[in-house]
Amino acid sequence: MMNEEENEEEAFVIAEQESSTLESAQKPKQVTLTDTELKAMQKELMEYKDKYLRLLADSENARKRMQKERQEMTRYAVENLIVDFLRPLDNLENALRFAQEMSDDVRNWAFGFQMILAQFKDVLANNGVIAVDSHGKPFDPHAHEAIEMIETDAYPPGIIVEESVKGYKMGDRMIRPARVKVSKNVADVSDTQELINNENI
Repeated sequence: MMNEEENEEEAFVIAEQESSTLESAQKPKQVTLTDTELKAMQKELMEYKDKYLRLLADSENARKRMQKERQEMTRYAVENLIVDFLRPLDNLENALRFAQEMSDDVRNWAFGFQMILAQFKDVLANNGVIAVDSHGKPFDPHAHEAIEMIETDAYPPGIIVEESVKGYKMGDRMIRPARVKVSKNVADVSDTQELINNENI
């Protein structure tokens, strides 16, 4: 019986110690700070907050930059693919120009190919790719590639007389410049004679 009472007393003492330990653990410790220490801690807190906000802004800028680069890479890849398809389309279009001079069978085939060509052009137009008509317009080095200069009185100098290969735009960006022949002034007979004389000297 004595043992049981001692055990109960021991258990009671242990329970009291545990409850006092829990109470002390639950109560926050009070710390006293001087004004200088408080200001130093507030300054440090503001520095950490500033660093955090800067890192957050840097990571957001990096994400936006990567997204923009990804979009540009995709756009350039699509543009290059479209430019590769334009040459066979040009060849098909050039071949179909002569279909009217051929036999009836060839004209019937050509009619079907005209429809296929029109579908290709619709697909290009639906994706923002449009042909640029250059004939009769002033030469622009950003939109045209001059392949020949033609002496003529019919047009003022610097005007596109003939378009060999069509130019194409995708949105506001030129993806393939037009290959054109550009007008220039007709050389006078006296200018031609002067050039010949200068070459003979």
